[in-house]
Amino acid sequence: MPIIMKPLVVLFIVFIVALLVTKLAGAVDVRLAGCIGLAAMLLFTALGHFMFTKGMMMMLPSFFPFKKELVLGTGVIEILAAIGLIIPSCKVFTGWFLIAFFILLLPANIYAAWMQVDYQKATYNGKGLHYLWFRIPMQLLLIIWAYYCAIS
Repeated sequence: MPIIMKPLVVLFIVFIVALLVTKLAGAVDVRLAGCIGLAAMLLFTALGHFMFTKGMMMMLPSFFPFKKELVLGTGVIEILAAIGLIIPSCKVFTGWFLIAFFILLLPANIYAAWMQVDYQKATYNGKGLHYLWFRIPMQLLLIIWAYYCAIS
């Protein structure tokens, strides 16, 4: 069974709806719709930081201090980035910030896959390393998406 990630579903559904709304408003704005879709996805993933804090703490190696604060802080960062994507004067900065953010998150995702973390259940019975065959291309998609919609 293929891995379907809910954040991508949110991203694409909101993107398509935003495209339709911009078309109804007079002109299709792919970049604006892309920023709205990415913002919605970030708000959705930020929710996970607050709902599944314990499991997300397990995604960090033991040598990391302040795990709870890091998990909650990255949730807040995702909320602020979602807002930044919608404010025209903040959009470019936010796009560059998100590219760096997505790159910095990759090691935690690799570690979590290696340790088979199921962050929603806070167990070590997750999908494992084959999850990375989907996760790494997804990170690349998000980086390209952020660049195209917020920066270019």
